[in-house]
Amino acid sequence: MHFVKMEGCGNDYVYVDGATEQIKDKAELARRISDRHFGVGSDGLIFVNPGKQAEFEMEMYNSDGSRSEMCGNGIRCVAKFAYDRGLTKNTTLTIESFGSVKTLELHLGKDGKTESVTVDMGVPILEPEKVPVIPNDKNAKAVIDEEIEVLGKTWRMTCVSMGNPHAVFFVPDNDYDDFEKMGPAFEKHERFPKHVNAEFVKVIDDSHIDMRVWERGTGETLACGTGTCASVVACILNNKTGRKVNVKLRGGYIDIEWKEDGHVFMTGPATTVFEGDIDVYGKWRLS
Repeated sequence: MHFVKMEGCGNDYVYVDGATEQIKDKAELARRISDRHFGVGSDGLIFVNPGKQAEFEMEMYNSDGSRSEMCGNGIRCVAKFAYDRGLTKNTTLTIESFGSVKTLELHLGKDGKTESVTVDMGVPILEPEKVPVIPNDKNAKAVIDEEIEVLGKTWRMTCVSMGNPHAVFFVPDNDYDDFEKMGPAFEKHERFPKHVNAEFVKVIDDSHIDMRVWERGTGETLACGTGTCASVVACILNNKTGRKVNVKLRGGYIDIEWKEDGHVFMTGPATTVFEGDIDVYGKWRLS
């Protein structure tokens, strides 16, 4: 099987052309190929498939083999994968994931290959039942600055879905020593029926924030595209920033703008690390 290792701000995935590679047990392949000791090493596995509602489809698996609805860093790399490999000549293209179609604008470098991508991530979802999150008030139309108890401590969260669920927490400092203990407690808290991505945000000023993320099904990652979108939406809802924000992540920077028409736009890098071939049937005996 041929694969390409790519990353967006350090959020790395293994990419496979779904039109040429036929894998039956994709979840098992995701678990094995993501292993950083015995596999290629990544935050997950993404198949780039021909689209039904769009030009291409992103089929994404987390490193634990679970499916995910959306990945902001991943979808930028899907666009780069498609364009740089000649699967499309369009610098504006559409990609679907779990039935949701996104429009992407590619920004090319001097070598004619994709350097960065702007994605129309759509309108954020705030309704608790659609995030999903269980609110303290069953009649609440949104969960904004609401209390939640985790590990014996009271936190305040704002919940947003960008196609996948996020809980954003504003903190004075996000350099936690016990993040590996904290993360699972937030991810699998009983108030999140489908588990959650947790973002810990330090506001620097009106147009800059510092974000650390724990992603469901993977753990801490160096970046989360949908998480940056959710964090900026939460900042604006809580009157902490303006509508254009540069987000600092462990792996780099992403620019987010929540426009007046309700759409969130994300601009960030997409980088190829390396590519190669692996005998998935011989090494792991996948059916």
